[in-house]
Amino acid sequence: MKNPLNLSLHCHPSQACQSVTSISVALDFTEAGALRLRYRIIGDPLLPPAQTPAAADNLWQQTCCEAFVASAGAASYREFNFSPSAQWAAYGFTAYRQPDRTVLPPVPPQTSIRRLADGFELDAILAHELLPVGNELEIGLTAVIEARDGSKTHWALAHCAQQPDFHLRSSFSLTLPRP
Repeated sequence: MKNPLNLSLHCHPSQACQSVTSISVALDFTEAGALRLRYRIIGDPLLPPAQTPAAADNLWQQTCCEAFVASAGAASYREFNFSPSAQWAAYGFTAYRQPDRTVLPPVPPQTSIRRLADGFELDAILAHELLPVGNELEIGLTAVIEARDGSKTHWALAHCAQQPDFHLRSSFSLTLPRP
């Protein structure tokens, strides 16, 4: 990453997280227009076992990094899940939690994970074909963290409801111009 934007995720105020002390995300665009994300999780969350990289559902039921991406002003959006297991998911929505089954990823996200002495880093690259069209993107960056006792906490750039809800458009709090 040459000149990434560095942001911090925050645990939902209704939850207390003992297993993770911080989550940061560095992001930028590649020369080809792909969105590159680097999640850095400091702490000792429960990580799912390694798998063969492939599409999978329900990744958010374990430790998982996520990105929600929409064209500025559009009701439709996309959700991407990146598991430390190497599995991933990509979903389309026409509006708040309304699935769009016609959105199929033309290429898979590229992911990699590095274990660190104090946590892990997960890199994800979303090719420009995976992103919604438009000159500006509205982005929500999130993570679900599972503790070793099985409890879960929800982290995001912005929490806009009393209970965690990453699909709320008001939580897509980062606006970025596309290169």
